[in-house]
Amino acid sequence: MSAAQEIQVHVGRRAVVAAGATGLAVVLTACGGGSKDSGGSDTVEPAGEGDGAAPLAATADIPEGGGVVFADQGVVVTQPQAGEFKAFSSECTHQGCAVKGVAEGVITCPCHNSMFDAATGEVRGGPATTPLPEKQIRVEGGSITLA
Repeated sequence: MSAAQEIQVHVGRRAVVAAGATGLAVVLTACGGGSKDSGGSDTVEPAGEGDGAAPLAATADIPEGGGVVFADQGVVVTQPQAGEFKAFSSECTHQGCAVKGVAEGVITCPCHNSMFDAATGEVRGGPATTPLPEKQIRVEGGSITLA
């Protein structure tokens, strides 16, 4: 085989490997999400990177008596009373499923129906027996960020 043919063969193999890697990345991205949550109207993805600097949401986005689950950041933000914002881990303490929604002051887990108080994270109904761990947030100028 000549040197020119050998170079062409090596380039051809690299192109095939690169194309395969690109295809794999597309498939993994399409299947990804990184959450045990199947999605839903109570799950919001913020525009920022979630490193603590980018806002999770505007205070107006968190309904009074309810809340929003930020699956990628592993946090649920609630507004138990007007102007009072709380945050908890979005991982259920029973078996680690992602909580799905917040309504009427209760955070719910869709896997086994555990319920947690939206103001305190305390268990309101099992099978979970441990409260949701509190997360630190900062509320400034109408926006909420992880602290």
